[in-house]
Amino acid sequence: MRRVDGCFANAAIGWRGIAFNETTIEKWRRVIEVNQTGVFYTFRVAARHMRKRATDGDPFGRLVGTASLAGMSGQARGEHYAATKDAMISMIKALAVEYARYGVTAHSILPGWIDTDMTARGLAQPKFVDNVLRRIPARRWGVPDDFGAIAVYIMSTASNYHTAETFLIDGGYYNF
Repeated sequence: MRRVDGCFANAAIGWRGIAFNETTIEKWRRVIEVNQTGVFYTFRVAARHMRKRATDGDPFGRLVGTASLAGMSGQARGEHYAATKDAMISMIKALAVEYARYGVTAHSILPGWIDTDMTARGLAQPKFVDNVLRRIPARRWGVPDDFGAIAVYIMSTASNYHTAETFLIDGGYYNF
């Protein structure tokens, strides 16, 4: 393996609209397998490499997970998704503590309502748009470009002494 300076765990699945009591164990397990276990596998490989590199005299690394606002606030009819995102936040905080001595920092980025393929179905429903958009103080949906600057900061040496952060990027939705 070549040098790995940073690892972003960004994959996720989820679906809404199924009442918790009607969620099948198969759907529950599938979301956990992708959103939680997938992050474990990804970070385990990266952390192993970063720790080895540090013990060889080259300490540096960044572990970053894309969690979700749902990890802090929960998500009715999406409990499986919210549970995995909250688990990711906790895992990343623990990694930040365990790997700090190796020059590795770990952070969570929590998007709010972002205009992506994953949210397209909801954003196409006028009732949903009316109910949610008025609760976002920025009065707009987030876009992927809203995350570029924070990613650059996290990956740079400017953040060497900054770890275990939960960066909530939601246009003020959570606090409103």
